[in-house]
Amino acid sequence: MKENILPAIRTMKDLEKLIQTDYKACVILDTHVGHLKSTMELLKKGHVDTYMHIDLIKGMSHDEFACEYIIQNYQPKGVISTKMRVLKKAKSLNTTTILRVFIIDSQALKRSIDLIKKAQPDLVEVLPGVASKAIKTINEETQTPVIAGGLISQDDEVQEAVANGAHYITTSNRRLW
Repeated sequence: MKENILPAIRTMKDLEKLIQTDYKACVILDTHVGHLKSTMELLKKGHVDTYMHIDLIKGMSHDEFACEYIIQNYQPKGVISTKMRVLKKAKSLNTTTILRVFIIDSQALKRSIDLIKKAQPDLVEVLPGVASKAIKTINEETQTPVIAGGLISQDDEVQEAVANGAHYITTSNRRLW
């Protein structure tokens, strides 16, 4: 199951831990605009593909212009956002797009499916990642690969998400890396 883990980096300690592993892809969450250059240089040096969550970069707007700047200056493998205009910009710049959706009830599931169909992202990150029914439904109804993220802290939760169709699992729980 380790090949299904996509480490989620929130802190410098997370980044230090990642560099000591053999993972070749990660998600950058909760970073500061001033740390982007050194973080991306370190990850590129380690040949780690980076998916950057545009909405969670502190010190910078979370719009399509910020997305364009990030892609042009740091060349991440992909961008993650909850915003369609950000994903549209990333797609126009030939960058992998990941739509992050929050499934809190059946109405949110329906709205998310409609949004996925409209946005046509390359991948969908479903939160919470323990939402197996939502993962399975989104996978079946949209044929878009799903990343399960949030609240995953046990090996059996990773296995359940994968069994229900999740392509990857994002987790900042270093024990699972």
